[in-house]
Parts: sequence; structure tokens; C-alpha cells
Amino acid sequence: MKTHIFKTLLVGLVGGAALNLIMLLTFRLLGFGWNGGGMLLDPSIQNPKLIAVWTQIEPIPLIVSNPTPIIIGLILFGIGHAFIYQWLAPAWPPGVKKRAWRMAALVFGLSFLFWEFFTPFNQLGEPVLLIGLELIFWATIAIVESFVIAAVSEWKPKAG
Repeated sequence: MKTHIFKTLLVGLVGGAALNLIMLLTFRLLGFGWNGGGMLLDPSIQNPKLIAVWTQIEPIPLIVSNPTPIIIGLILFGIGHAFIYQWLAPAWPPGVKKRAWRMAALVFGLSFLFWEFFTPFNQLGEPVLLIGLELIFWATIAIVESFVIAAVSEWKPKAG
């Protein structure tokens, strides 16, 4: 039992690290830009309310002003996702691909799709085109994290 929990924690740490890395490459590098000049903050296409939330209204989001707690939180989400994977994977067809795609659909649909609908669309008035771009980012994040979790979970060391 201890080995199973330890392995799931390790899987979650690796999955959380992947989640953080892909978020850095999508939202930070492509979306917001290293210095805030990315397409998601372009005033010619973005709602001023969303720009203000990310750049002007205090407190500025932690991911910008103090990212450490968010990075740690995302790793904790990775650990949570690993436990969910361990719980559901036995009911899914065997194989990393089949299980990873199911996990990605679950994470994307229940977390990221809901987030985009409820916050950027509903509360911040973000244009649908930019929400579409963000959904591509989120899908990429869900897929990468889920494939990492599935691959590490299903990995069996070769007997020597």
C-alpha cells in the first residue's frame, strides 16, 4: 500500500511539473508574453477589463506577482490528477494512449472548459476568438499532463 501511494505521489509530481512547464510555454510565452506583451493582452483585440485584471487592478494575480504558490498549487493539482487516474484507470481499456486520452478529456472538460466559460467568458468579457486560443492552450496542457501521468503510472521496470 505504501509503495502504491508513494508511486502515485511521484507520478503526480511529474505530472504537475509537466503541467507547469506546458503552462509556461503556452500561456506565458505565447499568450501573455514574458513582459506582458503577448496576444492575450493586446488591447486591439482583448477586453480592457481582462487586461486590467491581469495588469492593473490590485492585487495583481499571484501567477504574475508571486508565482511560487501557484506553481506549488499546480503541482498539487498534478498529484490530485494522479490519484484520480489511479482510481479510474482500471475501469478504462488498457494502454497508455487510451487511458491518457480519457484522462485528458476528463481534466479538460471538468476543469479547463468550465473555467473558460465561467471566468473569461462570463466575468471578464473575453472575445470568443481569444477564448478559443486559450482552449487550445488548455487542451495542450491537459493532453501533455495526462500522457505524462499515464506513461509514468503504467511504466513497469524491466526485470533484470
